[in-house]
Amino acid sequence: MKYSLVLLMKISLPLKDPVPIFSLVLFIILLAPIILRKFRIPSIIGLIIAGMLIGDHGFQLVEKDSIKLFGNAGLLYIMFLAGLELDMNDFRKNRYRSMVFGGFTFFIPLIMGFLVCTYLLQFNFMATLLVSSMFATHTLVAYPLASRLGITKNEAVTVAVGGTIITDTAVLLILAVITGAQAGNLNTEFWVRLSVSLLIFAVIILWVFPMLGRWFFKKIKDDKTSHFIFVLALVFAAAFLAELAGVEGIIGAFLAGLALNQLIPHTSPLMNRIEFVGNAIFIPFFLISVGMLVDLRVLLKGPEALIIAGALTGMALSSKWLAAWFTQLVFGYSNTQRNVIFGLSSAHAAATIAVILIGFNMHIVDENVLNGTVILILCTCLVGSFVTENAGRKLAIQEASEKPELPDQPERILIPVANPERIESLLDFAVMIKDPHAATPIYPLAIVQDNPAAKESIHASNKMMEKAVIHAAATESQLQVVTRIDLNISDGISRAAKELMVSDVILGWTDKTSATDRFLGSFFGSTLDNVLQSVWETIYVCSFQYPLNTTKKMVLALPKNAEYEIGFLHYLQKMLMLAKQSGAKLVVFCAESTQSVIDGFIVKTKVSIDITYKSNEGIENSQALTKEVTKNDLIVIVTARKGSLSYNASMESIPGKISRHFKDNNAILLYPEQTAIDYVEAGIQPEDLTLAPIQEQLANLSKLGKAVKRIFKPKK
Repeated sequence: MKYSLVLLMKISLPLKDPVPIFSLVLFIILLAPIILRKFRIPSIIGLIIAGMLIGDHGFQLVEKDSIKLFGNAGLLYIMFLAGLELDMNDFRKNRYRSMVFGGFTFFIPLIMGFLVCTYLLQFNFMATLLVSSMFATHTLVAYPLASRLGITKNEAVTVAVGGTIITDTAVLLILAVITGAQAGNLNTEFWVRLSVSLLIFAVIILWVFPMLGRWFFKKIKDDKTSHFIFVLALVFAAAFLAELAGVEGIIGAFLAGLALNQLIPHTSPLMNRIEFVGNAIFIPFFLISVGMLVDLRVLLKGPEALIIAGALTGMALSSKWLAAWFTQLVFGYSNTQRNVIFGLSSAHAAATIAVILIGFNMHIVDENVLNGTVILILCTCLVGSFVTENAGRKLAIQEASEKPELPDQPERILIPVANPERIESLLDFAVMIKDPHAATPIYPLAIVQDNPAAKESIHASNKMMEKAVIHAAATESQLQVVTRIDLNISDGISRAAKELMVSDVILGWTDKTSATDRFLGSFFGSTLDNVLQSVWETIYVCSFQYPLNTTKKMVLALPKNAEYEIGFLHYLQKMLMLAKQSGAKLVVFCAESTQSVIDGFIVKTKVSIDITYKSNEGIENSQALTKEVTKNDLIVIVTARKGSLSYNASMESIPGKISRHFKDNNAILLYPEQTAIDYVEAGIQPEDLTLAPIQEQLANLSKLGKAVKRIFKPKK
């Protein structure tokens, strides 16, 4: 006890030791949101207020420089997540809208600020240009709120994020020009150096980074820790390259997010780790560091400080609201969407203080402007957080009410697993195609044959399934492991599918390599043949050679009359979801009639996807598919069961063609859902049915009898 008191007496404020500093900040991150949630105050505001209290201008518990590293990292992390979570198809589709909003949110504050600073505050030209550009910039402080509410895919958020990077880039370029002019270096050499450095920077980030990421994820498949460290290293390398190019690091972090967007699926374990670390550590540190900038004592330094602080804050909020309002008028957004855009774009923090600090250090602006900017940061962060929280909640409720009703039969995905090396790739595929709103789990299935060694086999299968459970936990996916004892694998799959009422079955690709398998398969059919005859739900036979997130293009080959199959819309929805999650361009080989149905489905479901169509000759002619499919592409060929509307005899050779032509590609062989009861209901007339299947089986039995006779024929 005595030693503890002596230790407490030795502690001096502000804290110097990193251990108590880190401990204090972690408790703030834990408790501040919990306490303020009782008062319905956004957690972001709680962290900013906590930063005010513990900082140099509060109780002086912690020096600002002691958490500067984590604070800067948090800002870069916010910008990186903004680029990473963007729906790239929506971003491309709305790039012109982002440019329009970026123009509004840059020029309106710039022009209004120029007038106020010139005629009301009577600043000189250089100070007027600097402060006016400060009005134009903003920081996505409230973006974590939008992410938590699940509205980051909404067009309003996409446009706001795109506009942010446009206006911030323009402001930081103006800052570079101001600093060059102040130093007397604003000449031809300055412009050439800035242009060339920005061009080289953009090429490295947007071209080299995706190639490097794709190579790394293909070579290092299983080391999840290395994946996270690799991504983190690229983010900070991009920020450093941006600073070398003459712009702020936040531009590099955002472009790094765009560059890696298509390599990191939103449902992947890696994405879950990135969001967790950012939301738990880096982003809260940044918000606390923002609060430590605020000094409320400046309000007591005389009327001039109050006038400047009020003018700056009022101008910043009113100009950003006008930018959001004009965007609403041009594109017909709702009031809720306008408020979301305003909430996201109204907060001024990192870039704002960077601009003013540079101007203050270069003696362009005085202390009153610096202090007024600090008050502006506090007020705009509070307003932006409140507006985003309220409007974002309304927008989330509206989106939830507009979602299509779930089908009567819940989605259930069954994954029979025999090879432990395939578990993770099959699970990743299942998570990608699973409806995120479906409450049902994924069902990995282990089948043990009924023999004297069944107990040992069950124990081995349970150990194998532990890997699946651990992998699913990383994606926060629900998993329910199923183990069955049955006479053979196909019967076990069939009975499990019926008992669990599954909607989709995912099988691993198996080649019949042994002579015994080929011999018996020719008479009784392979495991897949037997499963197809007893399981009528959608079946995916998958061969994955490398991670799905490295897919550049997805080629979907559909047979003629595919749109008439019962399960067509079901598997089409899954394939669109797969292309969207993997960030791949979708190329569809199909007939014109099928294309019109697909286009209608895309319009109805409002799916945003990069899709092109080609003639469906590729189904029968493997050369067309071979020319289209390249090294990093995923090939999906839709076939059919015998007797179905889209079936033709050439489909029997498709598995062999895949093994020969696409053995180095990720490939999926897809069998649509069918019903086993009424052919007439499916549009097949009785005269179309033949005795060919029965005759074929009788011929197989005859061959088997002759073979058995030869085996047991007594030797002479």
